[in-house]
Amino acid sequence: MKLLNIETIPGQNYEVVGLVKGTIVQSKNFGKDFMAGMKTLVGGEIKGYTDMLIEARQIATKRMVDEAEQLGADAIIGIRYSSSSVMQGAAEILAYGTAVKFI
Repeated sequence: MKLLNIETIPGQNYEVVGLVKGTIVQSKNFGKDFMAGMKTLVGGEIKGYTDMLIEARQIATKRMVDEAEQLGADAIIGIRYSSSSVMQGAAEILAYGTAVKFI
């Protein structure tokens, strides 16, 4: 499965299958959330949240790819990511794009 954030695939003929997406809401446990709060007092990267968001993007991307595969797609173009805070310590990550089938 090709994953591209460009809007077209140069030199490739394809038909649009449809919009595909993958989403996840993920949070850290209380202990890590507490330590992250302490980190905000001194500044710097909050590694626990960085790791959480990396994992969440990977899961959302996999779910998007799974949806595209169910539609018989060969690639996803125009991939975008969106995130939002659902509650303190929890974030929603959405991956979406246009599934296409090569012709």
